[in-house]
Amino acid sequence: MAIGLSPLSCGARCIVRIGSMARAVAACLFLSTVVLSGIAHADVSGRALVIDGDTIEVRGSRVRLHGIDAPESDQPCCAGGSAWQCGRHATRALTDLIGGRLVDCQERDRDRYGRIVAICHVGGSDLGAWLVIRGWALAYRRYSDDYVSEEATARASRRGLWRGEFAAPWDWRAEERLPSTCGAAPWEKDADTKTFLIKGNISRDGERIYHLPGEKYYDQTRIDRAKGDRWFCTEAEAEAAGWRRSRR
Repeated sequence: MAIGLSPLSCGARCIVRIGSMARAVAACLFLSTVVLSGIAHADVSGRALVIDGDTIEVRGSRVRLHGIDAPESDQPCCAGGSAWQCGRHATRALTDLIGGRLVDCQERDRDRYGRIVAICHVGGSDLGAWLVIRGWALAYRRYSDDYVSEEATARASRRGLWRGEFAAPWDWRAEERLPSTCGAAPWEKDADTKTFLIKGNISRDGERIYHLPGEKYYDQTRIDRAKGDRWFCTEAEAEAAGWRRSRR
């Protein structure tokens, strides 16, 4: 004789099945979160190729150092009235620090170019902190305050970039002119007048022409470094590099 199930026992079975399904769904969600988190924040370690003062390449991945901004590779700074290639020095400083040692990077974010943004260490040293405290990079306050104290130390000690005048890397990329007394330009009549960097532009015919502040085409001239345009601190520097002054 078949034994019938009461409404109560049927309901209990349904509850058990629903509970099992709920646990299964929760487990799937948990595993998915773990997997996605691993993909979103993948750490990377290995030997590094230095691209510039705040960017390296590890195992084929470009890594931007978190919380700092170093001068661009072609960016000049001024000290003692003379221009010097601070961007190249920053790159060299990072290269010398890493040497051939392994770098360990913990991802914090991704930038708009798809690069990993990470805190990286070599031999126990935080690369970002090391660069900032020695004056080869600035604390990138737009994104982080992690290295503000290191920057204050570098500034007080006049290390690296702080030995003279410079444009912040983010301003340089935006083509902001560097207010500087880097060499007395011939057109200056007042010793207290500040010198602005000279614009070196390659014309459509391939001619290298530099423009001084106040000249006819100065304001409308745009510097495109990808095309070979560049800035100069003095006329002597521009002419030594093979550029001539604009005739208008």
